[in-house]
Amino acid sequence: MADISKIALLGTGLMGAPMARRMLGAGLPLTVWNRSPEKAERLAEDGAKVAKTPAEAAAGADVTITMLESGPVVAEVLFTQGAMEAMPAGSTFVDMSSIPPSLARKHAEALAARDIVAVDAPVSGGTEGAEQGSLAIMAGGDANRVLDLLPIFRSMGRVTHVGPTGSGQLAKLANQAIVAVTIGAVAEGLLLAAAGGANSSSVRNAIRGGFAESRILELHGARMIARDFLPGGASRIQLKDLDTVLEEAEALGLELPLVRNVRERFALLCQAGFGETDHSALLMELEQRNRPHRLGNGENKLPDY
Repeated sequence: MADISKIALLGTGLMGAPMARRMLGAGLPLTVWNRSPEKAERLAEDGAKVAKTPAEAAAGADVTITMLESGPVVAEVLFTQGAMEAMPAGSTFVDMSSIPPSLARKHAEALAARDIVAVDAPVSGGTEGAEQGSLAIMAGGDANRVLDLLPIFRSMGRVTHVGPTGSGQLAKLANQAIVAVTIGAVAEGLLLAAAGGANSSSVRNAIRGGFAESRILELHGARMIARDFLPGGASRIQLKDLDTVLEEAEALGLELPLVRNVRERFALLCQAGFGETDHSALLMELEQRNRPHRLGNGENKLPDY
């Protein structure tokens, strides 16, 4: 790997902040920027330099990383707020946001015209994975450039090169489809057990290790039983990703009925005012359909609005 004297991270929210701390903990030289300055400033005590603008952060950076909410936000930061113009020729741009594959390819083309190599590398694992450095990182783009970036990626988790530009975003869409459908399945299974008189917590423990085992059953099943819907992954972001899944499927001539069904349920959850809840709160939409049945008698833990 070439010597890296400066890494810029644009976006230090729920995911970006713990990712930044993992890089700083690995001794990597990091400059951060965030739209809400106070979120970036908190990282100064961890050793990060704080920039006032995306362009200031990207200026002179060997690697510029974005961890932003959506494709339009990435485009705004790159092209309107001057990050691309500030990036040096020969540097690398790594987009760890979740955006449409077509947009990742479009961004890569624009950057290539300025001799900047783009890698799309979205992640899975939520805030817990970001904090623990156990994220699954799906990288699309030049394989050799991905190898060059291994010290950065390894500070945050496990990286897999999955193909050419845009492939990382395709892998993330596959991930989000599986996550959403599995959240729905876990909610339905646990509510079925509770409605029939079984202890839902004991049922979850009983089926773990069998064919139903998954990280969703482990983590989100526990959230559902505890009714802890403080966000790790926000429901509105899950909905945004499912919309992208269906747009990509339509472009490829595919029909994905399970994704379409669970997308409509997340839309109802968000329309009811719960877009900021963790995506495990899909349970609440299911319970609304099946009143008075619910998991447990505890109060819902919800984000402040």
